[in-house]
Amino acid sequence: MANPPPLELGRTYHIYNRGTNGEALFRTRRNYAFFLQRYAYYIEPVAETYAYCLMGNHFHVAIRTREAGEQADYDAARSDGTLFKALSPSRQFSSLFNAYAKAYNHETGRTGSLFEHPFHRKVVGEEAYFWRLIAYTHRNPQHHGFVDDFREWPYSSYSTFLADKPTQLPRDVVLQALGGRAAFAAAHTRTDYDDITTLLLEADL
Repeated sequence: MANPPPLELGRTYHIYNRGTNGEALFRTRRNYAFFLQRYAYYIEPVAETYAYCLMGNHFHVAIRTREAGEQADYDAARSDGTLFKALSPSRQFSSLFNAYAKAYNHETGRTGSLFEHPFHRKVVGEEAYFWRLIAYTHRNPQHHGFVDDFREWPYSSYSTFLADKPTQLPRDVVLQALGGRAAFAAAHTRTDYDDITTLLLEADL
């Protein structure tokens, strides 16, 4: 696969990646937790995450990259006096994959690349389709047969939108756009995704 253009600032994307040759990315609960921890460290400064789902050998996220000014506002909480410089979302994802792979390889005794390169991405141009992509992302474990009911999968952001606990996800924005928690849940009952095929990735259709 030829290298795609870098992620642009202020754009919405469907991001997908999987293990090389279909290899497992997550073997234990600790693996899932560590990936999310590293994801927050590398990606939160450069993107808002609207949905995520981690599965054994791949993951999906629906994001909107932050404009340079938004990155600066996010960065303003730092007190070390470092001069702000806008970060590249593409480089941050690469740093995430490298950091996770290094720890995973050390834990499992494997060597070499863990993630496919380059990671897969699709621009989401229309807002209405973006909300459909969120539902698709959450339903993925059922689509792949990991569970009979996607709502039982513990490694997605679905339950976060129905809870009240603090979260870095823009929960209020999503719920307001979809009309509240009941409407959010109802939006996930549809299983036909022909209308957003262009947002999905061939590797996961």
